[in-house]
Amino acid sequence: MNALDWSVLELDCEREATRICAGLREAIAGPLKRRGLVVAISGGIDSSVCAALAVRAIGPSRVHCLILPERDSDPDSAERARILADTLGVQAETFDIAPALEAIGAYAARDAAVRTVLPEFGPDWKMKLAITGGSDGAINRFRLVAQSPDGVLHEHELRLHEYLTIVAATSYKQRLRKTIEYFHADRLHYAVVGTPNRLEYDQGFFVKNGDGSADIKPIAHLYKSQVYAMARHLGLPERLCSAQPTTDTYSLAQGQDEFYFALPYRAMDLALWALEHGVEAAALAQALGLTPEQAQAVYDDIARKRRTTRPLHLRPVLLGEVAVAEASA
Repeated sequence: MNALDWSVLELDCEREATRICAGLREAIAGPLKRRGLVVAISGGIDSSVCAALAVRAIGPSRVHCLILPERDSDPDSAERARILADTLGVQAETFDIAPALEAIGAYAARDAAVRTVLPEFGPDWKMKLAITGGSDGAINRFRLVAQSPDGVLHEHELRLHEYLTIVAATSYKQRLRKTIEYFHADRLHYAVVGTPNRLEYDQGFFVKNGDGSADIKPIAHLYKSQVYAMARHLGLPERLCSAQPTTDTYSLAQGQDEFYFALPYRAMDLALWALEHGVEAAALAQALGLTPEQAQAVYDDIARKRRTTRPLHLRPVLLGEVAVAEASA
């Protein structure tokens, strides 16, 4: 393929929505054998589309939504989630998970790791993580970005141990949310909906046994830009359709491309599509306004993330024959 343009990501939204909804109905009636669906809604585009598709598939009375903010959540995220629930006519419960995170030491472990490179960091500071290097063909490096109460930004390189500790501490958030989702799924005899899009699922941008855990993942095959198109097709409010993707995990605003992906989501969609369809890096470079070297670095970064996050997709390793393993996995 010598040319590449954005039309490759165009989606027949009505046809795809109909297909996904049929799949949701078949899944809960068939292999899952559940009465309805639980969806945790963050106010972001992915969970919003998943909830809307669930309602279209089985009706609002059989969809239970959860809003699960914590200390570092943007208040606007919960407000957008409430707007979504009102729009869809679903029951939604809100649980602040901050006290539980505090009790298990999530915030304390994170802050202790931050103070190894920024000793003055305190409760009234804000922070986030960022990576650099992957899109330039180098090994990704981890950086701490912190803001003091007077608004001054401080940036420090992180050693691997501190980076992993901060990520592990914040992963408590996704794992605790999933525990709450499964509590409500169990009491209602519902199935849990996972909300990753194709970029997140393909490149391992999820927490194992956290937001990566679910009974069904209805949009894991859709590129992020296709999810936005689906949101508009489903008639979701503009405030949701125009919300930019963030991690909503750290107290400082953080874009997903800043934390994980090599490019902003729309360009990342095209890069992933191109790689999967054997498009040469030079053609991707022309489409995105990059140099061929930069485009090849993006391809290499995708391959590296796929390789290093492959264990997130694996089932538990069994060390002997178990006849019922396939049925009970």
